[in-house]
Amino acid sequence: MKWWQKCFFDRDDRELLRLVNRVVNIRDEQSRTENLLFDTTLHPHGIKSLASSREMRVAHAVVRLLDSLEAGKVEDRLQALRVLYDEVLNSAQTTFRRNTARVLVQVMKDLVRAHGDERRQLMFAHDFRKAASGRPRVVRKLLDRYHLVEMPEDWSQLTFDHHVHDANTKGRKNPTHLMMDAWLKGIRYLTIIYYNYVEETAVREVMEAAATLGIAVRIGIEFASPFRGRYIHFVWVPRGFSGTEDFLEFLSEPPVQHLMQLGREVSQWQQKHVFAMLDRWNDVHRRAMENELGVRLPRVEPETFRASVGAGQPSLLHLAECIFNGMQPVIRERAAEIRRQWNACTDQQRREELQRQMERLQKLNVATVHETWLTPEANPDMPSPEVPVTGKDVPELLQLSPSMLLDWLAGLRSGYRLTLNLSRLTAVDVLELLWQTQGLITHLELFNLKELFEGKLTHLDEINRLQRALNGGSAPRLKRIIRDMISTLDTDAQQPGEASRRDVLREVLRNIPTLQGFYRAVPLRTRCGTDSTSRSQRSLGMGLIFLETLDARGKQFFERGSGTLRLPLHIDVHHHEIYKPVERTGTAERIIGLLRHIPGLAHLGYERKQEWVSHSSTARIVKEGNICTLGGHLPGISEPQTLTMPEPSDARPPLAYCNSRLTNILKVLAGFIPAICAFQYTQSWWFLAYFGPVIWFMITGVRNIIQLVLAGKGLRHTNLLRWDDFVDWPRLCDSLMYTGFSVLLLELGIRYLLMGQMLGMSAASNPFIMFTVLSAANGLYICSHNIFRGLPRSAAIGNLFRSVLAIPVSMLYDVCLNSLLSVAGVADPAALLNPGAGTISKCASDTVAAWIEGFADRANNHRMRRWDIEGKLRQIFDTYTRLELLFPERDALEMLAHPDRLIKSVRALPSNIDKELIINALDMMHFWLYQPRAQDVLRAIIRDMPDEERIILARSQLVLMREREVSQLFVNGLVGYKFSRALAFYLNRHEEYVKAMMRLCLARRHPRGGRIRTAA
Repeated sequence: MKWWQKCFFDRDDRELLRLVNRVVNIRDEQSRTENLLFDTTLHPHGIKSLASSREMRVAHAVVRLLDSLEAGKVEDRLQALRVLYDEVLNSAQTTFRRNTARVLVQVMKDLVRAHGDERRQLMFAHDFRKAASGRPRVVRKLLDRYHLVEMPEDWSQLTFDHHVHDANTKGRKNPTHLMMDAWLKGIRYLTIIYYNYVEETAVREVMEAAATLGIAVRIGIEFASPFRGRYIHFVWVPRGFSGTEDFLEFLSEPPVQHLMQLGREVSQWQQKHVFAMLDRWNDVHRRAMENELGVRLPRVEPETFRASVGAGQPSLLHLAECIFNGMQPVIRERAAEIRRQWNACTDQQRREELQRQMERLQKLNVATVHETWLTPEANPDMPSPEVPVTGKDVPELLQLSPSMLLDWLAGLRSGYRLTLNLSRLTAVDVLELLWQTQGLITHLELFNLKELFEGKLTHLDEINRLQRALNGGSAPRLKRIIRDMISTLDTDAQQPGEASRRDVLREVLRNIPTLQGFYRAVPLRTRCGTDSTSRSQRSLGMGLIFLETLDARGKQFFERGSGTLRLPLHIDVHHHEIYKPVERTGTAERIIGLLRHIPGLAHLGYERKQEWVSHSSTARIVKEGNICTLGGHLPGISEPQTLTMPEPSDARPPLAYCNSRLTNILKVLAGFIPAICAFQYTQSWWFLAYFGPVIWFMITGVRNIIQLVLAGKGLRHTNLLRWDDFVDWPRLCDSLMYTGFSVLLLELGIRYLLMGQMLGMSAASNPFIMFTVLSAANGLYICSHNIFRGLPRSAAIGNLFRSVLAIPVSMLYDVCLNSLLSVAGVADPAALLNPGAGTISKCASDTVAAWIEGFADRANNHRMRRWDIEGKLRQIFDTYTRLELLFPERDALEMLAHPDRLIKSVRALPSNIDKELIINALDMMHFWLYQPRAQDVLRAIIRDMPDEERIILARSQLVLMREREVSQLFVNGLVGYKFSRALAFYLNRHEEYVKAMMRLCLARRHPRGGRIRTAA
């Protein structure tokens, strides 16, 4: 190891790397840690945190999600997603919770994928550990790196994509992975499109993954229908289901099953063309490309192609990717050879020729293979899949007219959406289809980004004009549009089929009220999607967003030129504020009720929630709309093949990856050195000249430590945490660095130069003005560096009020010190204290900060514990409900009171309720003894519980008294093979904990003061 390598990365980074690589290396083996990672009952802050690090659990879950697409691993992926979501969402200790979770998943994905490159893995490990703190500045930097938009923490943004594909069609990602990536981008509404049919296993995985992540997902099935010499496409989205099982029950109905079977026949018929194109590639196009590139390319065998498709439906896009992946080793070898020749060559003309060869290789990607060799234009002698044909071998579904097809689909379910794809359609086509289908088309896919880049959406203005006229209810306007269409057709009278089309338009013209009636109650709405498959390098990626629904920082992402595309489409969105009353009892509710009569306080005590609602029927084509893509890759961009040699793997990392100990030391020195210089310049008294910086730093350091310890209730030994467990040392070092810079401002700039040298004032002559100016300057400084560090603006603005409160405290300290020095016999205390006015003001400011920030840290601990405990209590009561239903003729409360009988009864049935009861009790025990402020929060929650729920909670903890059964679970791998610490914690503390819970839960409320007293 080189000398400088010791300065980079932490021991914890290397330990994390070791753990992650261990997980990656055993991904195909059965590990005892699987129980730990895939039992979703275990809470991230519960008992399993004593046996395994969060980083290892996150890494294991990410590995499972990035694993193969085999259907047999669906349940593993779903369980891994639940574990991953819980782990990352509970990682951040700040209010920047959701954005931190998104960054953690993205960094861990890169850490796993960089397996084999130790330097890059260490960099990702360092990033992961820094981001896990939840510090806004760190998280925002990583959001920018990964091109992720900062979303509002209340998750109210209006983000969507109504046309994406997963691996069951032509997409690259399995449904769980697709859902995770949608959540990473901040997408809340998603429609996944399947071709011709959908499998029940795919539906189940999609909907369960979406439910875990809180994404509203719909399933759409795309069907083709012949129309005027080509196929047009409709997307059918059945609606109105109560959940996954309701949707699956609908799919199992005989009429739907018949439709799905006909859809499978269509897919099989279309795949014949794909395999015919495979033969054409092997026999013709492969040799042409060999001649062009000067290399020998391998054949693509049908078995290899089928294996690469996996669970999807073979398509030309799959074929292009399989061909490109097969030639990748040859291309890399050729690129390496060109690079070696270029570095060894000195002839300029030869270098230019090599450069051109490298550029040809660089332009080669999946899209160029598809567009150059696999399109109907490149194979004119082969039947085009886009042109309808007739014959006995043509599937029945492809012979249905649009009206017949839509009549069939509409009859299967009353609640549905039928979206018309506008690829290569004109306004005349759309009007004819709307008339033929008698209003069954509910939406127009006005924007499909993939087809937009391919030049297939050339008539959007005319189509949108027709849509707006139809929704606007203006018959004269609609009449003018139809007459213009007829006039245009008259000029093209020689075109085949135009005469019949004119007859249709004239029929529509005579029946405008009928056409308007189709969309009078429910207007013709708009759908937008990216048609993302996660394969194409020319795609902008998945996700669209309404810019109005972002806060200021989120909008800055798009304003600074992030490579995103702003659609020329505007859809009206409305902002709704919802105020939900919070249940309160007693005096608090009466006081709040009286205060609500004061103007401006009508919503006092209500829980505020905001939401945005879009109205897609108002869509209009404009120059610059209000919808933007979330993806930022520009069209046509591919990873370049460079002629220069790559960076060596042992190159020195950026300075941002210095180890934490060195970074903290440098931060403290960066603040301490300016402080020393300032005191040396301003102080003539030796004591303050040499010890002033130490006193200044001690004020900040001691204040931070006391504040954090008291906020976590660390001085009361009711739990197993030590005082230093509450101290955030990186945060402390940041405070010391910024407080060192404040010496230059307050001591040198304000007290010495401004007040002393320029204005001739001192703390002795004008104490109020001196301390007011010092406190105001300190408040502005703290506010500015809080904004710079990315802290919430409310906290930054609060520090301005902190400076106001510090003024009287400063004067009080000044008076007290004057009095003490006078009592001590100092002849002129003012002369002694005048040089220390800046230090006195600093001490007063930190005193006020200790109160304000201490209460904020205390509130943060309460908030975190409430998340933990309320989530676990929901699991406890859900388990109890299942117990009641499992034994309908027995008293479940009585069963909980006798855990030995309960365990025997439950184990006789195929149920894991006994295990869930033990896990829930162990997690609650860990909260009680290891989590800051958990005991205070639990007491407050129990105080407001109904008596029955308190009894359920108390008796559910009695299962911990069964030492043999609980210990056996640990030995069997409940928390992995490193269970000794968790088992010792249980054995040593469970009796103490159970007694405490009995006293807390089995108590009665005092009739007057609301206190809890133990029942007799």
